[in-house]
Amino acid sequence: MEVGSQAGRDAWQGMSDAFNSECPAREVFEHITGRWGMLILAALGDGPRRFSELHETVGGISEKMLSQTLRTLVRDGLVARTVEPTSPPRVSYELTPLGLGLTKSLDQFLGWIRQYTIDVVTAQRRYDQQHR
Repeated sequence: MEVGSQAGRDAWQGMSDAFNSECPAREVFEHITGRWGMLILAALGDGPRRFSELHETVGGISEKMLSQTLRTLVRDGLVARTVEPTSPPRVSYELTPLGLGLTKSLDQFLGWIRQYTIDVVTAQRRYDQQHR
């Protein structure tokens, strides 16, 4: 497994540049920073959640979009999907070690947003008043 992982890295070594449209990093960047990815990852930062809990937590997301985004994040190795063999099956989602590492950076980013949202909104209003 280690050898395959290393071979995969070597195949595009030197191309890990999100500014390059051909780089796999661009796709990862889009998955994380898309409209819902970051919010879902942040919601999972508090621990495992069921689909319905995520749907309630992430306001405004449709069930279809939540399902699609979770599938993408699972495929990317950032989120783990666990199915418990109960009737009906109980499905939960949680961050993988890779996802946990990412959410440390997201926490700082979201902290900045919480701290400076009022400043951004003030700047937007000032701009809108000047450009009417």
